[in-house]
Amino acid sequence: MTEAIQMLAQDFGLLPHLIAAHAQERGDRLAIADDRRSITYAELDRLMDRVAAALQRDGTTQGQAAAIVAYPSVDYGVAFLGILRAGSVAAPIAPSSTPQQIAAMIADSGADICFVDAANEQALAGQSVAATQVRLDRDFDAWLAPDGSKPAAVTIAPADGFNIIYSSGTTGTPKGIVQSHAMRWGHINRNGPAGFGDAVTLLATPLYSNTTLVSFLPTLGWGGTVVLMGKFDANRYLELAEDHRATHTMLVPVQYQRIMALPDFDGFDLSSFRFKTCTSAPFSAALKADVVKRWPGALIEYYGMTEGGGGCMLAAHEFPGKLHTVGRPMPGHEMKLIDDDGREVGPGESGEVVGRSPTMMNGYHGRAEATRDAEWFDPDGNRYIRHGDVGRFDEDGFLILMDRKKDMIISGGYNIYPSDLEAVLAGHPAVADAAVIGAPSETWGETPVGFFVPRPGATDEPLEILTWVNAQVGRTQRLSALHTVDELPRSAIGKVLKRELRDRLAETPA
Repeated sequence: MTEAIQMLAQDFGLLPHLIAAHAQERGDRLAIADDRRSITYAELDRLMDRVAAALQRDGTTQGQAAAIVAYPSVDYGVAFLGILRAGSVAAPIAPSSTPQQIAAMIADSGADICFVDAANEQALAGQSVAATQVRLDRDFDAWLAPDGSKPAAVTIAPADGFNIIYSSGTTGTPKGIVQSHAMRWGHINRNGPAGFGDAVTLLATPLYSNTTLVSFLPTLGWGGTVVLMGKFDANRYLELAEDHRATHTMLVPVQYQRIMALPDFDGFDLSSFRFKTCTSAPFSAALKADVVKRWPGALIEYYGMTEGGGGCMLAAHEFPGKLHTVGRPMPGHEMKLIDDDGREVGPGESGEVVGRSPTMMNGYHGRAEATRDAEWFDPDGNRYIRHGDVGRFDEDGFLILMDRKKDMIISGGYNIYPSDLEAVLAGHPAVADAAVIGAPSETWGETPVGFFVPRPGATDEPLEILTWVNAQVGRTQRLSALHTVDELPRSAIGKVLKRELRDRLAETPA
């Protein structure tokens, strides 16, 4: 049994130690690749040492954050992993945020160093950033400690911080979610059955997102290869999948949608795929069915939160009759539904989802009150995390999500779930993409308003589509207005930014 396999059998271990073992046992195996270069495990191990030694040289202490604001690349991966080897905490930050938000997140993390690329150095030029900036695509090699350098050894406990993931900011100021080494070890350790040891994992989502890290980290932990796309393009994704003979991938629903819509999709050889996953946004049953039918390999949908909480898993290829659900709670995960008063609801009733698992966050960085607001405790004192979603369990224990609690529309005293209306709107042949929000109404308090992206070549007028939708739904659910947009505003991981739609509607002249 190899040293790496022995480590992976333990209840707790460290990813940097695993990578060192892989470097000894399979050093010439490709570890990380992007469009410009690739590195082996032996090279990755040496570079991690140089990053860690340089951080220690410059005064970054154990437990202190080091920030990264850049697009995915080999050097990004090296910096992230080198931060961990130094015993510091990786704080990857979304380049899609405003310069003011980025500066605020760097300050909030407490980082004294920030790795940036060209685009983000320019974006931060007018901001007050105390952290020293190191350009990954220009200064990185010169900043690194000399080749052969070794960092001072550090002792890391399970509860110590591994990374700080900042929320998307779609509902206000981003909050730093502190995740521990124990939590990340759980992500790596339990993924043995997914076959990451000989995987070629193609990733097209950003590395500041937990969506990406839950595939990036297990792949490297088990000794597979990660291929990073700097910017997603559906056709280029399929070309890379063919060229690298990709076996694993993590994509968000809008990426699956764009890939499956390519006219020449069926012309690509995707026979190497064994394991495809999806998370982060609603994944329609029709799209799941299309992926299962036309794309080889298993399709797994995960439902959960960056904060941890509880998680569900749906093996879509095994349960064709449950594609409208997000699956059952995973082993070791417990999920309940509660009402507005914090009481658990009865069987078959809907309620707010709360969950607990071994992978819960320590808390929000520096925000004790926000952490308390996110928690719910059962009568026995067990800690759960509020998911913010409303759902119900079917008779087989599969969770059916109804909507985000904050997005629910209350019109004339009736609860209206935008996802129900979005599903109807998306069913019109002229609609390529759809979203529904609640707008203020003097008569009803709130009223549903729809937005849609027309399919290419469609000539249907919004009023025609509005009439069609309202004929399909109940009287209290009817849309009061429908607007055409070129595209829906989305985050980098595919979530519709409904706040932007609300702002857009508020700015529209009456």
